[in-house]
Amino acid sequence: MRIAADRLLGLALIGLAAFIAVQSLQLEVPFSYEPVGPKAFPLGLAALLAGLALVLVFKPGEDGHWPHPALALRLLVVLGLLLAYALLFTRLGFVPASFLVVATLARLFDASWPKALLTGALMATGSYFLFTEALGIALPTGTWLADVI
Repeated sequence: MRIAADRLLGLALIGLAAFIAVQSLQLEVPFSYEPVGPKAFPLGLAALLAGLALVLVFKPGEDGHWPHPALALRLLVVLGLLLAYALLFTRLGFVPASFLVVATLARLFDASWPKALLTGALMATGSYFLFTEALGIALPTGTWLADVI
């Protein structure tokens, strides 16, 4: 059963890679701020995804077992958190959204409240300064502050 599942997953991932490639080819930026442009990164990721998906199609893994139901539920919650993060990223802003997701993930995997909150705060602020100061990437501050500022 797993071999068929691996092959089906590989085919679905190839479809996802094709979708990403088509969407990235449609990116148009009115000015060029770097030599390769904004298309290179998503195209590279799509090619990597397609290559790894081909491995699943042509060389699936051994027959395995499904995870314990409690672990499967945790994995579904992680997937839901990542989806919520993507949806709330621009509304809440990078730091609050990252703090909430990291702290919740830490609690989900049995960290105490103080450790979860500290981890969330350090990861959110540390990655914010890494992106903004070291890499020069602008991150959203959130639309919820638009009325205050």
